Amino acid sequence: LLLMTCAACDRKAEGQTVAVVNGEEITSSELNAELSNANIPANADKKEATNRVLQGLIDRRLLAAQAREEGLDKSAEFISRERRMREDLLIGMLSKRQMDSSKLPSDSEIAALQAKYPQAFAKREVWKLNQIQYQTPKDQAILNRIMATNTLDELAGVLTSARIPFQRATNQLVTSAIPPDLYPRLAALPAGEPFIVPNGEMSVASSIAERQPAPLEAAAARTEAVNIIRRQSTTKSLQDRLK
Repeated sequence: LLLMTCAACDRKAEGQTVAVVNGEEITSSELNAELSNANIPANADKKEATNRVLQGLIDRRLLAAQAREEGLDKSAEFISRERRMREDLLIGMLSKRQMDSSKLPSDSEIAALQAKYPQAFAKREVWKLNQIQYQTPKDQAILNRIMATNTLDELAGVLTSARIPFQRATNQLVTSAIPPDLYPRLAALPAGEPFIVPNGEMSVASSIAERQPAPLEAAAARTEAVNIIRRQSTTKSLQDRLK
């Protein structure tokens, strides 16, 4: 690893310490964790990439120190957000420990899951979508007209007459990502009929332009099923702790 010091250092980096910023050490473990999350291309210059990531760590420590000097770490907002982050981290680590220690599902459990959710396995598809994004109107009469449309062109006509700006786009959706309770309704939509998903103050209307089969191969399907079952088991175990 490249050992570095910086202008704000008051002692030299030694041993497993790769840099010292205002008396605070940056260890090789911290640097390696940052490198693993950096998505560095395999053909990248490792020395240059390490140097760049380490410099980012140093800059972050310096800016955080300035924030503390200005008292931001004493503000109610910081304390609340820090508590939430710590809780999320602890819950995430607890979930991972629970999942890692859970037993592997049986062949019958795997087969049952694959049969229950074929859209994620043997009948998995990639849907090509045509979309219109627009600001959700507050006028109920306009909302009713939107809900009565059967095509994106009809929707565009309603939006135009109501003077609501919109943008057209294309996208894709893998059926395994659709909530199981919603999938049957979307899969049964007539060709070209849009479905609308609100997103804050905006709404996105999509119609399925093409359905491309993309079944998972046996090995990949088994791995995905195992992961789903273990996640479900972990969620249940955590919920049981609250009872």
